[in-house]
Amino acid sequence: MNPANRAEFFARLAAGDPEPKSELTYTTPFQLLVAVVLSAQATDKGVNRATGPLFREHPTPQALVALGEAGIADHIQTIGLYKTKAKNVAALSRLILERHGGEVPKDREALEALPGVGRKTANVVLNIVFGEPTIAVDTHIFRVANRTGLAPGKDVAAVERKLLKVVRAEYRLHAHHWLILHGRYTCKARGPDCARCRVADLCGWKEKPRVQP
Repeated sequence: MNPANRAEFFARLAAGDPEPKSELTYTTPFQLLVAVVLSAQATDKGVNRATGPLFREHPTPQALVALGEAGIADHIQTIGLYKTKAKNVAALSRLILERHGGEVPKDREALEALPGVGRKTANVVLNIVFGEPTIAVDTHIFRVANRTGLAPGKDVAAVERKLLKVVRAEYRLHAHHWLILHGRYTCKARGPDCARCRVADLCGWKEKPRVQP
């Protein structure tokens, strides 16, 4: 995909949703951090079902430390890998209190030092909470970037590097959410909805149906 088509690609996604938001439910930066950690290999809807009661009853790192690993596990057992995630959430809650005064740090290295927090999770938090133009590459973004020719790469790191290089500055802040939502609802893994895709004519996917002018 050439630079002009990339710009048009994002211009159309922006026109359809000028201020895209995460579909995870949260009210504080800390709750977002926990929700993103829980969302690994899980759907946002599934995470929201579990975190609704969890955050309502235990909304802070202090409350989750008091609840403990076993109590957290009871609340999130409908989420895949819940035992490991409960252990990580309990530990990161404690470290948030001990190292950061109960606040989510605005620093990639500090975020990635927390249990269960990798580069993708740190990117999401830095983008949503602190307004940094990061792009967290999940399975949806990886698929869209490769399928369309927007920013092909052999792994998520390569796709992230390419996106940061080719996405214009004015689109970089929201690119993460536009691409996730496009992959989740239109450019799906199975049965992509090319007929109603707003960027189908810009897409380089060789298997797509012919786009009508």
